[in-house]
Amino acid sequence: MLIIGSPNTECGLMAGLRVLECGGSAVDAVEQTLRVVEEQAGDGSVGLGGLPNILGQVELDASIMDGRNLAAGAVAALQGFLHPISVARRVMELLPHVLLVGQGAFLFAQEIGAERAELLTERGREELEMRLRAVSGTVAENEPLYRRVQALLGFRPGGTACAIAVDAGGHICTGVTTSGWAFKYPGRVGDSPLIGAGNYADDRYGAAACTGIGEAAIRIGAARSVVLRLSTGQRLDEALWQVMQEARRLKLGVPLHLNIYALSESGEHALCSTSRERAHYLCAYPGDREPRRLPALPLAALGDAPACT
Repeated sequence: MLIIGSPNTECGLMAGLRVLECGGSAVDAVEQTLRVVEEQAGDGSVGLGGLPNILGQVELDASIMDGRNLAAGAVAALQGFLHPISVARRVMELLPHVLLVGQGAFLFAQEIGAERAELLTERGREELEMRLRAVSGTVAENEPLYRRVQALLGFRPGGTACAIAVDAGGHICTGVTTSGWAFKYPGRVGDSPLIGAGNYADDRYGAAACTGIGEAAIRIGAARSVVLRLSTGQRLDEALWQVMQEARRLKLGVPLHLNIYALSESGEHALCSTSRERAHYLCAYPGDREPRRLPALPLAALGDAPACT
C-alpha cells in the first residue's frame, strides 16, 4: 500500500493513507485526499478559492480512474460545487459516460446532491481585477475577450492537484482536480479531466497523472503514453524521460511547464518535471506520520537518470 501526490496534496495525503490503512480502496483514498485539497481556500488552483476565468467564474475540472477495470469518470467547467473529484467518481459509478461538461455536469451534480459552494473568494476576485488593470493600457474595452486572455498569458500560477494510490489488493487509482489555467477563456478545458492526457491507471502496468500546462499533456497524450511504455517493459524513468522529450518538442506559445507523476505496477514511483527549481513530490506508506518529500528525476541526459524510488 502507498499513496503519492503533488506537493499541494500535503494537507490531504495522510487522510488518504488512513483510508488505505483502514482497508479502504485506492479509489476511496484518492478521493479523500483530493477532497481535502479542494476545501483549502488558500490554494488558489483547486476547488474553493480557485482562480477564476476571464469573466470571474471559477470553473472546475476533475477526473478519477480505477486501474482494476479502466473505469473512469470526469467533469469539466463545473461551477458552484465544492468537490468535483467526488462528482467525477459518481459519473464513473452511475453513468455509462466518462465525461460531463458545463451545464450537464452542473445538472448531474445537483441530482446526486453534491455539496454546493461559492467558489470565488475575495482573493480570487482581487487577483483578477489587479491583472486586468495591469493590461488595461494594452487592450481596449471593445476588443474581443480573447485579446484580454492573450494579454494575460505571461501570468501562469501553479495549479492542479493529483494523487495515485495502491491499496492492499494491489489495485491502483489516479485522480486529478483543478480550477484550470487562471484567467482562461471561458470553457477552456485542460488535461485534468481528459483520460489519457492528464490521468491514466491500469493495474497491469501502472499509472500516471500530470500537472502544469494541460495543452502540452493533451497534445502528446502524456499519461497514457507513460503507461503504454511501461506495458512494453520500459523502466519507469525511461518511460517518463521519453514522454517528457516529446513534450519538449512542442511549440505552445508559452514556456513549457509539465510535471508527470508516475507509478509502476511493481510499486516504483517517480516525478519527471520541467521545473528549473527543486521539484518534488510526496509519498506515504502505512505507518508514516507525515508525507515523505522526494525529489524529481534530475534534468539530465536519459542515460544518466537514476533508478526510480
